[in-house]
Amino acid sequence: MKNIILTGDRPTGRLHLGHYVGSLKERVKMQNEDDYESLFVMIADTQALTDNYGNPQKVRDNVIEVMLDYLSVGLEPDKTTFFIQSAVNALPELTTYYMNLVTLPRVLRNPTVKSEIKARGFDEEKEGIPVGFATYPISQASDITAFKANLVPVGDDQLPMIEQAKEIVKSFNTTYQEVLVTPKAVIPEEKVCSRLPGIDGNAKMSKSLGNCIYLADDTETVKKKIKSMYTDPLHINITDPGHIEGNTVFTYLDVFCKDEHFAKYLPEYHNLEELKNHYQKGGLGDVKIKNFLFAIIEELLTPFREKRAFYEQHLDEVLEILKEGSAKANQVANQTLLEVKEAMGITYFDDKNFLIEQNNKYTKI
Repeated sequence: MKNIILTGDRPTGRLHLGHYVGSLKERVKMQNEDDYESLFVMIADTQALTDNYGNPQKVRDNVIEVMLDYLSVGLEPDKTTFFIQSAVNALPELTTYYMNLVTLPRVLRNPTVKSEIKARGFDEEKEGIPVGFATYPISQASDITAFKANLVPVGDDQLPMIEQAKEIVKSFNTTYQEVLVTPKAVIPEEKVCSRLPGIDGNAKMSKSLGNCIYLADDTETVKKKIKSMYTDPLHINITDPGHIEGNTVFTYLDVFCKDEHFAKYLPEYHNLEELKNHYQKGGLGDVKIKNFLFAIIEELLTPFREKRAFYEQHLDEVLEILKEGSAKANQVANQTLLEVKEAMGITYFDDKNFLIEQNNKYTKI
């Protein structure tokens, strides 16, 4: 059995390096492998509205931005089905049915939901938590199961969501029939890729914290951001011994640097281990290391910018890709919805047995 993959992003801003190493890179790899049947990539606008209900224009403005980022990193329309969440009508209906399989306390115990509630500053005593936001694990289970995805690339912060989706699948299949497929999370092999720190040294690169290097940033912007990156506050003079742990520049080098980069950009060293040893002994300045990192990131982002620039001039094609993908996604999700409703016994008009059952109730023997 070949794999079916479902993944996506909320259109609340452009995508950044954290998205790339955490998921986008793996998606590009997956689309080029032979062991998958379908790769569905969703722009989760419905989900984004649950905590941007006061600013729907923000979501609307970023649908195309996210799609441009997808195309720029190498996701291809002939290998990947791109779709907009709100354009697939089966998803909210599936969510409604799954709601009966989960209790409210269980949803609110979900670690991801709890952390997101705190991050977004919802005050339970005042305005409360939007119901749509609280039920976001159920909606995500709907997204996954609608396409019978068995693999879901996510960061480690999303693992509780996949666990809850598994619970819903098990509950449905036990209560009704074996219709839904149990998903498996796919996380980056290197833990740091799941939570790439921000340029300010914060625990995670985040659009809301403004500490990102975006995939669409131009050369000067990237250079400026890397120059401002958090390093070692105790490394004041070049001669001072430097610390690697918690040093954001070295964290990025761990993720993005390859041995061949040294021959091109820093030939006095053979590998990252040599560079680290010199920094820890003293005699190596932060500026030199940041310039090296800048060269590596530029090499990564340059082809992304070129592809993005092409599609920015062909937005009609971009919208058509989304339109065609959403139509295909509707077909697949509608088939799953039909199977779900048949398993639940609520396809009254198309179920020949329903009328027979009702006639038998009222037939006098």
